[in-house]
Amino acid sequence: MKKMTKAISLVLSGFLMLSLAGCANADPEKSDSKKGSEAEITQTDKMSEEETQTEKTAEGKSYTIGVLQLVQHAALDASNQGFVKALDDAGLNYTIDQQNASGDQSTCQTIASKLVNDGDDLILAIATPAAQAVVGNTSDIPVLITAVTDPASSDLVESNDAPAGNVSGTSDLTPVKEQIALLKKILPDAKTVGILYCTAESNSGIQAEMAKKAIEAEGMTAVDYTVSSSNEIQTVVTSMVGTVDAIYAPTDNTIAAGMTTVAMVANDNGIPTICGEEGMVKAGGLATYGINYYELGYLTGQQAVKILKDGADISTMPIEYLPIEKCELTVNEETAKSLGIDVSNLE
Repeated sequence: MKKMTKAISLVLSGFLMLSLAGCANADPEKSDSKKGSEAEITQTDKMSEEETQTEKTAEGKSYTIGVLQLVQHAALDASNQGFVKALDDAGLNYTIDQQNASGDQSTCQTIASKLVNDGDDLILAIATPAAQAVVGNTSDIPVLITAVTDPASSDLVESNDAPAGNVSGTSDLTPVKEQIALLKKILPDAKTVGILYCTAESNSGIQAEMAKKAIEAEGMTAVDYTVSSSNEIQTVVTSMVGTVDAIYAPTDNTIAAGMTTVAMVANDNGIPTICGEEGMVKAGGLATYGINYYELGYLTGQQAVKILKDGADISTMPIEYLPIEKCELTVNEETAKSLGIDVSNLE
Protein backbone atom coordinates (compact mmCIF):
# COMPACT_ATOMS: atom_id res chain seq x y z
CA MET A 1 0.00 0.00 0.00
CA LYS A 2 2.79 2.39 0.78
CA LYS A 3 4.46 1.81 -2.62
CA MET A 4 1.17 2.34 -4.46
CA THR A 5 0.57 5.58 -2.58
CA LYS A 6 4.03 6.80 -3.46
CA ALA A 7 3.44 6.02 -7.15
CA ILE A 8 0.17 7.91 -7.21
CA SER A 9 1.89 10.90 -5.62
CA LEU A 10 4.57 10.87 -8.30
CA VAL A 11 1.93 10.82 -11.07
CA LEU A 12 0.03 13.71 -9.53
CA SER A 13 3.23 15.69 -9.16
CA GLY A 14 3.97 15.16 -12.84
CA PHE A 15 0.58 16.47 -13.89
CA LEU A 16 1.02 19.50 -11.66
CA MET A 17 4.38 20.36 -13.23
CA LEU A 18 2.89 20.07 -16.73
CA SER A 19 0.06 22.44 -15.76
CA LEU A 20 2.50 25.02 -14.42
CA ALA A 21 4.59 24.77 -17.57
CA GLY A 22 1.46 25.37 -19.68
CA CYS A 23 0.67 28.51 -17.74
CA ALA A 24 4.21 29.75 -18.10
CA ASN A 25 4.08 29.27 -21.89
CA ALA A 26 0.79 31.21 -22.26
CA ASP A 27 0.88 34.34 -24.55
CA PRO A 28 1.77 37.27 -22.23
CA GLU A 29 0.57 39.86 -24.80
CA LYS A 30 -2.94 38.41 -24.80
CA SER A 31 -2.97 38.45 -21.04
CA ASP A 32 -1.81 42.09 -20.88
CA SER A 33 -4.28 43.05 -23.63
CA LYS A 34 -7.12 41.58 -21.64
CA LYS A 35 -6.06 43.47 -18.53
CA GLY A 36 -5.71 46.68 -20.57
CA SER A 37 -9.19 46.31 -22.08
CA GLU A 38 -10.68 45.82 -18.66
CA ALA A 39 -8.86 48.96 -17.43
CA GLU A 40 -10.06 50.97 -20.45
CA ILE A 41 -13.66 49.90 -19.91
CA THR A 42 -13.43 50.83 -16.26
CA GLN A 43 -11.90 54.25 -17.13
CA THR A 44 -14.52 54.88 -19.85
CA ASP A 45 -17.32 54.04 -17.44
CA LYS A 46 -15.79 56.38 -14.88
CA MET A 47 -15.51 59.25 -17.41
CA SER A 48 -19.07 58.65 -18.57
CA GLU A 49 -20.31 58.81 -14.99
CA GLU A 50 -18.35 62.05 -14.40
CA GLU A 51 -19.71 63.66 -17.57
CA THR A 52 -23.26 62.67 -16.66
CA GLN A 53 -22.77 64.07 -13.18
CA THR A 54 -21.39 67.33 -14.63
CA GLU A 55 -24.40 67.67 -16.91
CA LYS A 56 -26.75 67.04 -13.99
CA THR A 57 -24.89 69.63 -11.90
CA ALA A 58 -25.08 72.23 -14.70
CA GLU A 59 -28.78 71.58 -15.20
CA GLY A 60 -29.50 71.70 -11.50
CA LYS A 61 -27.23 74.62 -10.57
CA SER A 62 -28.97 77.33 -8.62
CA TYR A 63 -27.94 80.96 -9.09
CA THR A 64 -28.29 83.78 -6.60
CA ILE A 65 -29.45 87.06 -8.09
CA GLY A 66 -29.63 90.36 -6.25
CA VAL A 67 -31.97 93.14 -7.36
CA LEU A 68 -31.71 96.79 -6.34
CA GLN A 69 -34.67 98.91 -7.45
CA LEU A 70 -34.43 102.65 -6.79
CA VAL A 71 -38.05 103.31 -5.95
CA GLN A 72 -41.47 101.76 -6.35
CA HIS A 73 -43.51 103.03 -9.27
CA ALA A 74 -45.27 101.46 -12.23
CA ALA A 75 -42.45 101.62 -14.79
CA LEU A 76 -39.70 100.23 -12.56
CA ASP A 77 -42.05 97.60 -11.14
CA ALA A 78 -42.87 96.49 -14.69
CA SER A 79 -39.15 96.24 -15.54
CA ASN A 80 -38.60 94.07 -12.50
CA GLN A 81 -41.51 91.80 -13.39
CA GLY A 82 -40.35 91.43 -17.00
CA PHE A 83 -36.85 90.51 -15.83
CA VAL A 84 -38.14 87.74 -13.56
CA LYS A 85 -40.46 86.40 -16.26
CA ALA A 86 -37.54 86.02 -18.68
CA LEU A 87 -35.64 83.98 -16.07
CA ASP A 88 -38.65 81.74 -15.53
CA ASP A 89 -39.29 81.28 -19.25
CA ALA A 90 -35.67 80.13 -19.67
CA GLY A 91 -36.10 77.53 -16.92
CA LEU A 92 -33.31 79.07 -14.84
CA ASN A 93 -32.93 77.68 -11.33
CA TYR A 94 -32.39 80.70 -9.07
CA THR A 95 -33.09 82.49 -5.83
CA ILE A 96 -33.63 86.24 -5.93
CA ASP A 97 -33.04 88.91 -3.31
CA GLN A 98 -35.40 91.81 -4.06
CA GLN A 99 -34.38 95.14 -2.49
CA ASN A 100 -35.97 98.59 -2.86
CA ALA A 101 -34.25 101.80 -1.79
CA SER A 102 -37.50 103.83 -1.61
CA GLY A 103 -35.89 106.63 -3.58
CA ASP A 104 -33.09 107.24 -1.07
CA GLN A 105 -29.57 107.31 -2.52
CA SER A 106 -27.82 106.54 0.79
CA THR A 107 -30.04 103.47 1.08
CA CYS A 108 -28.94 102.53 -2.44
CA GLN A 109 -25.34 102.49 -1.23
CA THR A 110 -26.18 100.33 1.79
CA ILE A 111 -28.13 97.80 -0.26
CA ALA A 112 -25.49 97.71 -3.00
CA SER A 113 -22.78 96.88 -0.43
CA LYS A 114 -24.95 94.10 0.99
CA LEU A 115 -25.59 92.48 -2.39
CA VAL A 116 -21.89 92.59 -3.26
CA ASN A 117 -20.85 91.19 0.13
CA ASP A 118 -23.37 88.38 -0.31
CA GLY A 119 -21.38 87.26 -3.34
CA ASP A 120 -24.37 87.09 -5.68
CA ASP A 121 -23.84 85.50 -9.09
CA LEU A 122 -25.40 88.52 -10.78
CA ILE A 123 -26.93 91.83 -9.71
CA LEU A 124 -29.70 93.75 -11.46
CA ALA A 125 -29.84 97.51 -10.82
CA ILE A 126 -33.03 99.31 -11.83
CA ALA A 127 -32.69 103.07 -12.53
CA THR A 128 -29.57 105.23 -12.71
CA PRO A 129 -28.88 105.97 -9.00
CA ALA A 130 -29.27 102.28 -8.17
CA ALA A 131 -26.94 101.35 -11.03
CA GLN A 132 -24.31 103.88 -9.93
CA ALA A 133 -24.40 102.51 -6.38
CA VAL A 134 -23.92 98.89 -7.46
CA VAL A 135 -21.28 99.59 -10.10
CA GLY A 136 -19.31 101.63 -7.56
CA ASN A 137 -19.17 98.62 -5.25
CA THR A 138 -17.93 95.85 -7.53
CA SER A 139 -15.79 95.28 -10.60
CA ASP A 140 -16.11 91.50 -10.45
CA ILE A 141 -19.77 90.51 -10.16
CA PRO A 142 -21.73 90.79 -13.44
CA VAL A 143 -24.07 93.79 -13.16
CA LEU A 144 -27.03 94.32 -15.46
CA ILE A 145 -28.74 97.70 -15.49
CA THR A 146 -32.12 98.77 -16.82
CA ALA A 147 -34.30 101.88 -16.90
CA VAL A 148 -31.14 103.93 -17.51
CA THR A 149 -31.31 106.42 -20.38
CA ASP A 150 -27.62 106.72 -21.27
CA PRO A 151 -25.28 104.37 -19.36
CA ALA A 152 -22.14 105.83 -20.94
CA SER A 153 -23.01 109.42 -20.03
CA SER A 154 -23.72 108.25 -16.48
CA ASP A 155 -20.20 106.72 -16.30
CA LEU A 156 -21.56 103.20 -15.93
CA VAL A 157 -19.82 101.77 -19.01
CA GLU A 158 -16.98 102.85 -21.29
CA SER A 159 -19.37 103.05 -24.21
CA ASN A 160 -22.89 101.82 -24.92
CA ASP A 161 -21.67 99.76 -27.87
CA ALA A 162 -18.72 98.18 -26.02
CA PRO A 163 -19.09 98.29 -22.21
CA ALA A 164 -15.67 96.61 -21.70
CA GLY A 165 -16.22 95.77 -18.04
CA ASN A 166 -18.57 93.88 -15.74
CA VAL A 167 -21.61 96.00 -16.65
CA SER A 168 -24.19 95.86 -19.43
CA GLY A 169 -27.97 96.00 -19.72
CA THR A 170 -30.76 97.93 -21.39
CA SER A 171 -31.58 101.59 -21.94
CA ASP A 172 -34.99 103.19 -21.52
CA LEU A 173 -34.21 105.98 -23.94
CA THR A 174 -37.66 107.17 -24.98
CA PRO A 175 -38.67 108.74 -28.30
CA VAL A 176 -38.57 112.29 -26.91
CA LYS A 177 -38.96 113.91 -30.32
CA GLU A 178 -42.09 111.87 -31.03
CA GLN A 179 -43.49 112.69 -27.58
CA ILE A 180 -43.13 116.42 -28.20
CA ALA A 181 -44.74 115.97 -31.62
CA LEU A 182 -47.63 114.28 -29.81
CA LEU A 183 -47.89 117.28 -27.48
CA LYS A 184 -48.07 119.63 -30.47
CA LYS A 185 -50.70 117.48 -32.14
CA ILE A 186 -52.92 117.45 -29.06
CA LEU A 187 -52.26 121.12 -28.20
CA PRO A 188 -51.60 122.96 -31.50
CA ASP A 189 -51.94 126.36 -29.81
CA ALA A 190 -49.43 125.67 -27.02
CA LYS A 191 -46.62 128.24 -26.83
CA THR A 192 -44.74 127.52 -23.60
CA VAL A 193 -43.88 124.06 -22.29
CA GLY A 194 -42.52 123.48 -18.79
CA ILE A 195 -40.03 120.60 -18.55
CA LEU A 196 -40.39 119.00 -15.12
CA TYR A 197 -37.61 116.79 -13.76
CA CYS A 198 -35.34 116.07 -10.80
CA THR A 199 -31.80 117.47 -10.84
CA ALA A 200 -30.53 114.48 -8.82
CA GLU A 201 -30.99 112.19 -11.83
CA SER A 202 -28.38 112.67 -14.54
CA ASN A 203 -30.39 110.92 -17.21
CA SER A 204 -33.32 113.25 -16.66
CA GLY A 205 -31.05 116.15 -17.61
CA ILE A 206 -30.15 114.34 -20.84
CA GLN A 207 -33.82 113.93 -21.72
CA ALA A 208 -34.56 117.55 -20.79
CA GLU A 209 -31.96 118.74 -23.28
CA MET A 210 -33.45 116.52 -25.97
CA ALA A 211 -36.91 117.87 -25.14
CA LYS A 212 -35.75 121.51 -25.38
CA LYS A 213 -34.46 120.95 -28.91
CA ALA A 214 -37.66 119.18 -29.94
CA ILE A 215 -39.88 121.86 -28.37
CA GLU A 216 -38.00 124.66 -30.11
CA ALA A 217 -38.14 122.75 -33.40
CA GLU A 218 -41.93 122.71 -33.05
CA GLY A 219 -41.94 126.51 -32.64
CA MET A 220 -42.56 126.55 -28.90
CA THR A 221 -40.60 127.84 -25.91
CA ALA A 222 -39.14 125.47 -23.30
CA VAL A 223 -38.66 126.37 -19.63
CA ASP A 224 -37.00 124.14 -17.01
CA TYR A 225 -38.82 123.45 -13.74
CA THR A 226 -36.70 121.28 -11.47
CA VAL A 227 -36.94 119.63 -8.07
CA SER A 228 -34.24 118.14 -5.89
CA SER A 229 -36.60 115.79 -4.05
CA SER A 230 -40.23 114.66 -4.05
CA ASN A 231 -41.03 117.14 -1.29
CA GLU A 232 -40.73 120.01 -3.77
CA ILE A 233 -43.06 118.66 -6.46
CA GLN A 234 -46.27 120.31 -5.35
CA THR A 235 -44.62 123.71 -4.88
CA VAL A 236 -42.84 123.62 -8.25
CA VAL A 237 -45.90 122.48 -10.21
CA THR A 238 -47.99 125.17 -8.52
CA SER A 239 -45.45 127.76 -9.68
CA MET A 240 -46.15 126.70 -13.28
CA VAL A 241 -49.81 127.70 -13.11
CA GLY A 242 -50.53 130.66 -15.37
CA THR A 243 -47.05 130.44 -16.89
CA VAL A 244 -47.03 127.33 -19.10
CA ASP A 245 -49.52 125.87 -21.56
CA ALA A 246 -48.36 122.29 -21.02
CA ILE A 247 -45.95 120.20 -18.99
CA TYR A 248 -43.50 117.65 -20.32
CA ALA A 249 -42.22 115.11 -17.76
CA PRO A 250 -39.54 112.68 -19.01
CA THR A 251 -38.85 109.26 -17.51
CA ASP A 252 -37.71 110.75 -14.22
CA ASN A 253 -38.10 108.42 -11.23
CA THR A 254 -38.79 111.15 -8.69
CA ILE A 255 -41.51 112.69 -10.83
CA ALA A 256 -42.93 109.28 -11.76
CA ALA A 257 -43.19 108.29 -8.10
CA GLY A 258 -44.93 111.61 -7.35
CA MET A 259 -47.06 111.73 -10.49
CA THR A 260 -50.35 111.76 -8.59
CA THR A 261 -49.26 115.05 -7.00
CA VAL A 262 -48.24 116.47 -10.37
CA ALA A 263 -51.60 115.49 -11.89
CA MET A 264 -53.58 116.81 -8.95
CA VAL A 265 -52.14 120.32 -9.30
CA ALA A 266 -51.80 120.38 -13.08
CA ASN A 267 -55.22 118.96 -13.95
CA ASP A 268 -57.02 121.13 -11.41
CA ASN A 269 -55.47 124.16 -13.12
CA GLY A 270 -56.13 123.03 -16.68
CA ILE A 271 -52.52 122.16 -17.57
CA PRO A 272 -52.12 118.96 -19.62
CA THR A 273 -49.04 116.80 -18.98
CA ILE A 274 -47.30 114.75 -21.65
CA CYS A 275 -45.31 112.00 -19.94
CA GLY A 276 -42.27 109.89 -20.63
CA GLU A 277 -43.96 106.56 -19.95
CA GLU A 278 -47.27 104.74 -19.57
CA GLY A 279 -47.36 104.46 -15.78
CA MET A 280 -47.21 108.24 -15.41
CA VAL A 281 -50.20 108.59 -17.74
CA LYS A 282 -52.19 106.08 -15.71
CA ALA A 283 -51.33 108.11 -12.60
CA GLY A 284 -53.05 111.19 -14.06
CA GLY A 285 -50.97 112.43 -17.00
CA LEU A 286 -52.64 113.08 -20.33
CA ALA A 287 -50.73 110.96 -22.85
CA THR A 288 -47.45 109.44 -23.96
CA TYR A 289 -45.85 107.63 -26.82
CA GLY A 290 -43.31 105.50 -25.04
CA ILE A 291 -41.59 102.21 -24.44
CA ASN A 292 -43.04 99.21 -22.63
CA TYR A 293 -41.04 98.77 -19.43
CA TYR A 294 -42.15 95.16 -19.00
CA GLU A 295 -40.63 94.37 -22.40
CA LEU A 296 -37.50 96.27 -21.42
CA GLY A 297 -37.13 94.20 -18.25
CA TYR A 298 -37.74 91.01 -20.21
CA LEU A 299 -34.95 91.95 -22.60
CA THR A 300 -32.64 92.45 -19.60
CA GLY A 301 -33.67 89.07 -18.22
CA GLN A 302 -32.68 87.43 -21.48
CA GLN A 303 -29.24 89.00 -21.10
CA ALA A 304 -29.01 87.49 -17.60
CA VAL A 305 -29.80 84.03 -18.96
CA LYS A 306 -27.06 84.37 -21.58
CA ILE A 307 -24.53 85.28 -18.89
CA LEU A 308 -25.48 82.72 -16.25
CA LYS A 309 -26.65 79.77 -18.31
CA ASP A 310 -24.76 80.18 -21.57
CA GLY A 311 -21.54 81.69 -20.22
CA ALA A 312 -21.71 84.87 -22.33
CA ASP A 313 -19.04 87.50 -21.68
CA ILE A 314 -20.77 90.58 -20.28
CA SER A 315 -17.89 92.86 -21.31
CA THR A 316 -18.73 92.25 -24.97
CA MET A 317 -22.50 92.66 -24.60
CA PRO A 318 -23.64 96.09 -25.88
CA ILE A 319 -26.35 98.11 -24.19
CA GLU A 320 -29.64 97.11 -25.83
CA TYR A 321 -32.68 99.22 -26.74
CA LEU A 322 -36.29 98.42 -27.51
CA PRO A 323 -37.03 99.11 -31.18
CA ILE A 324 -39.20 102.16 -31.97
CA GLU A 325 -41.95 99.92 -33.29
CA LYS A 326 -42.47 98.60 -29.75
CA CYS A 327 -43.35 102.08 -28.49
CA GLU A 328 -47.02 102.48 -27.61
CA LEU A 329 -49.52 105.34 -27.50
CA THR A 330 -51.24 105.64 -24.14
CA VAL A 331 -53.98 108.16 -23.42
CA ASN A 332 -55.77 108.82 -20.14
CA GLU A 333 -59.29 109.50 -21.39
CA GLU A 334 -60.53 110.50 -17.96
CA THR A 335 -57.82 113.17 -17.73
CA ALA A 336 -58.60 114.31 -21.28
CA LYS A 337 -62.27 114.66 -20.39
CA SER A 338 -61.52 116.66 -17.25
CA LEU A 339 -59.31 119.01 -19.28
CA GLY A 340 -61.85 119.28 -22.11
CA ILE A 341 -59.39 117.95 -24.70
CA ASP A 342 -60.49 115.90 -27.68
CA VAL A 343 -58.20 112.90 -28.18
CA SER A 344 -60.41 111.02 -30.63
CA ASN A 345 -58.12 111.86 -33.55
CA LEU A 346 -55.07 110.20 -32.02
CA GLU A 347 -53.87 106.94 -33.54
